[in-house]
Amino acid sequence: MISVQEAHRIIRASIAMSGAEELALEKLPGRVLSCDMTAPFPLPRFTNAAMDGFAVKFDDIRNAAAESPVTLRVMDRVKAGHASALALIQGSCMEIMTGAPIPDGADTVVAFEDTSGFGTPSVEIRKAPKKGANVRKRGEEVSEGEILLEKGMTISPSETAVLASFGYPTAPVMKKPRVSIVTVGDELKQPGTALSGADIYNCNSFMLEAACRSIGLEVAMQAHAPDDRAFLRKTLSMALTAGDFVITAGGISTGEYDFVQEELSSLGVEKKFWSVSQKPGKPIFFGTSAEKKPVFSLPGNPVSALVCFAEYCVPVLFALQGKPAPAKLRAVLSAPFPCDRKRHRFLLGRIWAEDEQLHCRVSQKTESHMITSSSGANCIIEAAPASEPLRAGSPATCTLLPWACLQNRQEG
Repeated sequence: MISVQEAHRIIRASIAMSGAEELALEKLPGRVLSCDMTAPFPLPRFTNAAMDGFAVKFDDIRNAAAESPVTLRVMDRVKAGHASALALIQGSCMEIMTGAPIPDGADTVVAFEDTSGFGTPSVEIRKAPKKGANVRKRGEEVSEGEILLEKGMTISPSETAVLASFGYPTAPVMKKPRVSIVTVGDELKQPGTALSGADIYNCNSFMLEAACRSIGLEVAMQAHAPDDRAFLRKTLSMALTAGDFVITAGGISTGEYDFVQEELSSLGVEKKFWSVSQKPGKPIFFGTSAEKKPVFSLPGNPVSALVCFAEYCVPVLFALQGKPAPAKLRAVLSAPFPCDRKRHRFLLGRIWAEDEQLHCRVSQKTESHMITSSSGANCIIEAAPASEPLRAGSPATCTLLPWACLQNRQEG
């Protein structure tokens, strides 16, 4: 049995990155860039007007004022997307719209509001701005060849806009792992079917699928296997083929019908560890396939499966996409935390911000089979082994569940 820290070290050392793929702009949000993106041209690409008004030579209007306006002849009208074929001459100006190229010979734009207006052969300039006012210089925002977006950035609508502004129809991003989920056990039945005898409903399958989808991942395969070696081996083989990342739940402890570890081994999965000194989730298994695909076998108790998924699977699923693992937060306990004497303990709970400080408390139900303890929980609170509970007011380590939100106050 190994420590939580050793488990994380082994996992980190065993993970191979997923590679990259080229995606269209509309599919980029939420994905992570796999390389730097550079500017193929300067921005602005040409010197242009920052507002509607008149392109002028500053020397012609430097003394313009409301009480002594300067009158200029209007030579041309320049719209956005068009350039004037004329060069501005002394004593003249051109009507110009926002974003239109500054004509040759002009060095300043007078705002429309400081003139007698558009549509006449000549115009009065009633206020002189500073020389060079309202002109966006070529390359003043970005130089050609400058790095626009760095490798490892998560693309939001803002980064999408940057790429589109520079004409990129696609960008290279880290691949998302496809996940296979297999639950195991004769006792598990699908919701919607009738229960009999010692049957229970299979919640792990739907919980793990929902957890994967909530962090934006595709579930390539979802299957259930009874406690039958041949059936289980075939199902696991299919899961290893269908997905880049395999999660199983159940059948991983030391019971007479816990075949998962043996069948994974028969399919070429190399065991990296089995059994971690933690509560819940002690019998967690981690290995890699011959193709270096991560394989996590989680305990069958739903809370154990959820805790192990959040603590171990999520950091790997994020890392494969080039994303950092969810941060560990420090919060003040509002009630005692029941430590375990020998094992690292994880408990579902809530974390919230109040009075400029983070606070947390554990869920009322703490046993690993009590799935209702997960309802309303937004974090996992943890503590190292200790003979006494952590007292209220003590600092504790929390991990915000990746599908949850940090509240501004305690609820419930």
